[in-house]
Amino acid sequence: MASFLILLAGIGLSPGASEPGLIVEPAEVRLRGSDSLAQLVVTVRQADGSTADLSGSARYSSSDSKFAVVDRDGLVRPRGEGATSVKVEAGGKSSVIKVIVSEFSDSRPVHFTSEIVPILSKYGCNAGGCHGKATGQNGFRLSLLGFDPKMDYEALVREGRGRRVVPTAPAESLLLKKTTAKVPHGGGRKFGEGTPEYNTIARWISQGSPYDAGKERALTGLSVEPAQRLVPRGGRQQVRVTAQFSDGTSADVTRLAQYQSNAADLATVDEKGVIQAGEGVGEAAIMARFGGLVAVARATVPHSRPDRDWQGPASSNIVDPHVFRKLKELGLRPSETCSDGEFIRRATLDLCGILPSPAEVAAFQADHAPDKRAKLVDKLIDRPEYADLFAMKWSTILKNKRTFGPQSQAGTFAFHAWIRQAMAENKPYDQFVKQIVTARGDAANNPPVVWYRQVNTIEERVDDTTQLFLGMRVQCARCHHHPFERWSQEDYYGFASLFTRIGNKPGMDQFTPRIYVMPVGLATNPMTMKEQAPKPLGGEALPNLKGHEDPREKLTDWMAKKDNPYFAKALVNRYWKHFFSRGLVEPEDDMRVSNPPANPELLDALADDFIAHGFDIKRLVRVLATSRAYDRSSLPNESNAIDRRNFARYYARRLPAEVMLDAVNSLAGTREAFAGLPAGFRATQLPDDGFDSAFLDIFGRPKRESVCECERSAEANLSQTLLLLNSAELQGKLTSASGRASKYAVDPRTNAEKVEELYRVAFARAPLSDESDACVELLERRNADKKLKQGYEDLIWALINTKEFLFNQ
Repeated sequence: MASFLILLAGIGLSPGASEPGLIVEPAEVRLRGSDSLAQLVVTVRQADGSTADLSGSARYSSSDSKFAVVDRDGLVRPRGEGATSVKVEAGGKSSVIKVIVSEFSDSRPVHFTSEIVPILSKYGCNAGGCHGKATGQNGFRLSLLGFDPKMDYEALVREGRGRRVVPTAPAESLLLKKTTAKVPHGGGRKFGEGTPEYNTIARWISQGSPYDAGKERALTGLSVEPAQRLVPRGGRQQVRVTAQFSDGTSADVTRLAQYQSNAADLATVDEKGVIQAGEGVGEAAIMARFGGLVAVARATVPHSRPDRDWQGPASSNIVDPHVFRKLKELGLRPSETCSDGEFIRRATLDLCGILPSPAEVAAFQADHAPDKRAKLVDKLIDRPEYADLFAMKWSTILKNKRTFGPQSQAGTFAFHAWIRQAMAENKPYDQFVKQIVTARGDAANNPPVVWYRQVNTIEERVDDTTQLFLGMRVQCARCHHHPFERWSQEDYYGFASLFTRIGNKPGMDQFTPRIYVMPVGLATNPMTMKEQAPKPLGGEALPNLKGHEDPREKLTDWMAKKDNPYFAKALVNRYWKHFFSRGLVEPEDDMRVSNPPANPELLDALADDFIAHGFDIKRLVRVLATSRAYDRSSLPNESNAIDRRNFARYYARRLPAEVMLDAVNSLAGTREAFAGLPAGFRATQLPDDGFDSAFLDIFGRPKRESVCECERSAEANLSQTLLLLNSAELQGKLTSASGRASKYAVDPRTNAEKVEELYRVAFARAPLSDESDACVELLERRNADKKLKQGYEDLIWALINTKEFLFNQ
């Protein structure tokens, strides 16, 4: 037990911070009505501050069962109006809490929106696979997830000649007969007679099925407790969910909430709110949803054999304290520092998309200055290849492509050149975004106008702007309330009104518009048929814009505010993923309450720093690439081998298609030929995806149809293997008369010297002695057969097909 509790050192609980003992929450239970319930959460705290959940193993007893009873799971149920107490015994300790039951006679009115709709949601009646889908089910349709209670009320009470509810005989209501399976029901039995859900619905029906009778009782808040807790691998944690209402009351809705884990490999959660930790290590977000609101608890699963004796490397970088604190908390020891060769290859690929030359590798390894890695990063950021790589990245997610063939090429090329120039000169990110979002005029004079050629509908402008620049996917709110967020249709169409004044005329070609701003224009909410005033997500509405004002200017001003909770974090998270293989929030453009960051404090710190330094992208890149978290080895140790999301090591990843093609050409000593471009043009320099390349397509070049970076495929497949093994394209590079193999065949240097150079080109390191011996032996055999050139072809082919070459690690 002692080691178990040590493992569970509670977050925020320092040794001696609180008295040891048994903690039962809530400290006092108030049950209102015969159908109310209350979940107890039992925690034992030891003298060292460690905590453990004992809710599932505690013994519970009520001092007077006439008023309340409690089951083995710690769920308290009312039995009569009055007061009693519940004794809780666990871990050799005990605690007594008071229970007060009021309004047991159930004279108060049942509210449809805050009590009936959540029951329908809990049991999936209004889910997309049942009555919540667009066409309904068997002639009965509800709004998806209860986003439109008025529609649901009409469907239940008035449609079908009112046959679904029978106020004079509630038990005969089709609503109750179906859910209890007394009559055939495709969804099966949902709950039984006498359950709190059954009784609540029956009471509502007996009251005449009012919409919301009596005092208004709107849902105003939702909370989950404990909000954060360490849970051991294989352990469990009970949570309790509380809803707050506009009349000042609150209610325990633990058994009516819906739950979901964002990391099922780390922790799952059942319908009772019991979290069960798996065998992974990290932090899972447990979402609780009730009545359209969402609250999240964080379950941190540490290593079962924690290693906390290590000390993080010295660093003044803002990244490192947060990363290494988290690792300490999880009991994960980070991998060692990577070698100089690994670092220069990694950083050059991540910052410039190219392999470092052997001369650069040798000079870097010979430098013994303590700050040489930071100086390398500074040099790489100032190279033209940096602008090439990040222009490719931004052109891809801005969907810059020749959708309309050769006639749209001029605009596409101009937009790419503008993006590249912005990257090279380090245009502040807020200005970069502003010039794209507020673009007007002709693309010949203002290339960002080309973006509006690709996002040419109001819906695309809303969806792409929010996903790309705010890191949120709001497409769901176009038709109904977002199931995992606060956004409603009013929010969606308020945001849409920021783009409805955009007009267009013929521009530099028949496909690229000339953008201008009209004096009027608002989006209409199709549910209410009302026009929505322009309104940024979570910002203030802008109902009184003058005719000459561009709503988009107000949007970008709001984005750049220091207190904007989305804009800076979305960019920081996107760049974090570029350097660390996965975002602090993953997917990187799905930032929401129910999908919190792996390290919230780190994301906040980076975003604040980014804002404080004027949205300086190159500075952000330097911070990330010079952190001690970035220069960890990709080789796992015994402690962190199971880590997948806490950055205890560098996560090796396959090279992007364009970078890989350029790397193959570097090693083969060849140059690519793209139609209409000068020989030697690198793949990362391509303005768009309009250049044919089987290699790029097979290795996952995105089609630029989506703003999601997931469009770039990193998955291995058989076609890739076959291309690298025996394709005519690769063979042509290996056998080229101007390629490296041909040159090496007549190079007077020794085979050992040339093998070392090959390794330095491919891997930024010298070959190990056994590697060198094997390579030289191969070449000598080929030379004896008068096939030295073929020997070098074979050797280069073998190096290309290694994981060490194909991955950045």
